[in-house]
Amino acid sequence: MLIYPAIDLIEGRCVRLVHGDFDAVTRYGDPRDQIAAFADAGATWAHVVDLDGARAGRPAQLDLIAQLARAGVHLQCGGGVRARADAAALIEAGVRRVVVGSTAVRRPDEVRGWIAELGAERMCCAFDVRAGESGFDVAVDGWRVGTGRALSDVLADYPPGSLTHTLITDISRDGTLEGPNAALMAEIIRLRSDLRVQASGGVGSLDDLKRLRATGAAGAIVGKALYEKKFSLEDALAG
Repeated sequence: MLIYPAIDLIEGRCVRLVHGDFDAVTRYGDPRDQIAAFADAGATWAHVVDLDGARAGRPAQLDLIAQLARAGVHLQCGGGVRARADAAALIEAGVRRVVVGSTAVRRPDEVRGWIAELGAERMCCAFDVRAGESGFDVAVDGWRVGTGRALSDVLADYPPGSLTHTLITDISRDGTLEGPNAALMAEIIRLRSDLRVQASGGVGSLDDLKRLRATGAAGAIVGKALYEKKFSLEDALAG
């Protein structure tokens, strides 16, 4: 399982949110220093989210992202990707894999075209979910808007062969350090063995990472636990 240490960006600084709430921000310093520390620890990938871009509806920190891409760590990056040109701009900035969220839910036909054109290894569809009456429902627009659609239905918009990488975030776990939703990840992986599923939300210990590995997850996003020094990135990578 690949560990993706996370950097969320607001106004050029590293931050972490709780449940995606922009009013619940903790600031951690310069992202250039952070990506260098990740590289020194042995990370091969990092997960970067342009939160200003997510609010603006287009990538807003391309110059900074380009600097981070030169640090020797592959970047998986999203935030505000609404058009093919946005994805292309991130790739031009040095991003190895572009993350598409709300647009992947709203315009799957279009996003499947981007994947076919830019390459399945260059694209990741991110689906953010909340527990609903009949399972897990997908939210969009920075988790503010519910779609009323089940995750299984949204994934069905990407039949086998049209998508390789997907990132699933349990919104209720995000930023809490209370443990990931391993049961949800295991169920998705069972239903869609064709996908390389990354898990996000709730990782607070090395045992949490072991639980995710046991599900068959291809990757885990780790953010607040590293910033709050619950464990070291070196230990996570060695796991």
